[in-house]
Amino acid sequence: MNTSTSATLTRRGFLGLAGVAAAVPILAACAPGAAGGGGAAGGALKFWDMQWGPAAYGDAAKKLTESYAAKNGLPAATYQSLPWNNFYQTFSSAIASKTGPAVSSGSGFQAFQFADQGAIAYADNLIDKLRSSGKLDDFLPGTVESMKTAKGYAAVPWQSDIRVLWYRKSLLDQAGVDVPTDWKSYLEAAKALAKIGVVGLGTGAGAGNNLGNHLMASLMINNGGGIFNAEGKPDLVTDANIEAMEFVLELSAAGAIDPAALTYTSDNLQSQWADKRIGLGWNSAGLQNTLNGDEDLFVASPVSSYSGNKGTLAFVNNLMMYTNTPSQEGSEAFLEAYLDGIHVFWDQGLINALPVLKSIVASEAFQANTQWVKIIDEWQPVSKPYATLSDTLFAGLAVVDGGQSITQFTQTMLAGKTDAKSALQTFQSALEKELA
Repeated sequence: MNTSTSATLTRRGFLGLAGVAAAVPILAACAPGAAGGGGAAGGALKFWDMQWGPAAYGDAAKKLTESYAAKNGLPAATYQSLPWNNFYQTFSSAIASKTGPAVSSGSGFQAFQFADQGAIAYADNLIDKLRSSGKLDDFLPGTVESMKTAKGYAAVPWQSDIRVLWYRKSLLDQAGVDVPTDWKSYLEAAKALAKIGVVGLGTGAGAGNNLGNHLMASLMINNGGGIFNAEGKPDLVTDANIEAMEFVLELSAAGAIDPAALTYTSDNLQSQWADKRIGLGWNSAGLQNTLNGDEDLFVASPVSSYSGNKGTLAFVNNLMMYTNTPSQEGSEAFLEAYLDGIHVFWDQGLINALPVLKSIVASEAFQANTQWVKIIDEWQPVSKPYATLSDTLFAGLAVVDGGQSITQFTQTMLAGKTDAKSALQTFQSALEKELA
């Protein structure tokens, strides 16, 4: 899988477990390997890793895994690269047949879902070890906290993606407008871009493209709102969310949204950016890299909403441990050592995601990417997960990201033929049914 495609898929959670479980046969043959207990030949720990980049990424990850020097009689580790195609079936089947990994990377919400099934070994003990050694201080603020559930830390973060505002400088110059700093100036810039035939809010909500969904959540967060309340219950029809969606409707009325955006796949949207048809839009942190380092693309500073708030949606991908392991102590020791070495992926330019470790951010290789540095400096501190305004994350978040209710809501908003409150009420009702 190429990095541009995986940038979209890897942030998505699984489909809601209730809907998927009945459709997925529990077949051990779906899973790589045959040894039980999260082990492999010789009792080694099995580490399963997704395809986060080109083939060279897998080579580097395998080398890092096999370089792990187990001590005190703890097991060594083996590496298995997994494709994103059918990854849910692979993991669920292997876990059910006890042939799964001891440690893995995976979908952003994977650990929370499997934790509900009793398959995840909570990382509290490892977090305590990292705190005692001082390594926990190396994590960017909020990243470790984003792994917290009501029962403990479901995983340990290792990379992130943040929805940020990109702009094409040449088109803003052509339209005669400055980079927006707030929603008011954004609307004016979008109107100016429309006059020269350029899209002012580049997004998409077609098959397999969830960037439009992420945009809606980002704007809610931008205005101090969100999908859930402090108790983790859907709470969409709020003043903050209504105002955010009214902003989307203002942009639609101003001609800032391409009518075809409802059907844009990820590839369609990427082509629109590459063909200079889009002047402004929220996208992943890796947009510029995906477009071969396009030097006309820049990250804007976080914009203030009408209410004066700043914020955006962020996804923190993680490394998780499983209860089915030959040694829980061994899983923790391996994962700690692996985290010590992940800098190689950014040192060698093998991954199109942001690090969560300050030491990697400070490295020469990372600092060379000025747009990424700006994202870490300005956007990461104001970014929040889907669960905001809740204090903890939960398995139901995957139902939001992988469900139909948010996509239908996004398509309704992009069409512009609704009012904000009615659209949010419909979304609320549909989401409640999905989560029931």
